[in-house]
Amino acid sequence: MHPSQSELLKLKNLGLASVNILHSIGIRSCDDLRRVGPVEAFINIRSRGINASRVMLYALQGALLDVHWNDLDPDLKQRLASEADRLLSTQNPE
Repeated sequence: MHPSQSELLKLKNLGLASVNILHSIGIRSCDDLRRVGPVEAFINIRSRGINASRVMLYALQGALLDVHWNDLDPDLKQRLASEADRLLSTQNPE
């Protein structure tokens, strides 16, 4: 196992499948995830055709905060979802 993979696996909410998805979008370390941020990472995942739910978005934020995604403040979840929805709508105008 690559050292950065084990680093990401140590974060809350992230299992092997999530880490593999993050690697597919170029996020290979905690610093990469911090730099890109949870919303942009989520947008990049969805842009690759990976059907990720909002739980993935919340899991990424929780990983950065060392909090289980389900324990994130509801207002924070709403802000994350709104920002992701806004960015996704600009990528896929209907």
